[in-house]
Amino acid sequence: MQFAIVLAFATALPLIAAAQGTESYRGRNLAASCANCHNTNGSSVAGTPSIAGMSREALLAALMDYKAGRRAATVMHQLARGYTDAELESIAAYFAAQK
Repeated sequence: MQFAIVLAFATALPLIAAAQGTESYRGRNLAASCANCHNTNGSSVAGTPSIAGMSREALLAALMDYKAGRRAATVMHQLARGYTDAELESIAAYFAAQK
């Protein structure tokens, strides 16, 4: 019985490690669609607001307001609706961590 538990754990461990490794790229991968207007790292040019280094809380609040239609926008309200709340949290965390 103990051997079966050890075998199950040993089999699952690489899968757990792989999932954790890809999670670190989740925010970056989701934020890739933001690059058209905000640049890949959130440091915008040509009139679009720079979002790099803003607080995670402020970014998430803005994204949630866009998603709910509480904040006026040209396209952000449509884009934000395409993400789950968890995905928006990952995007906000990614841009908050940028310099």
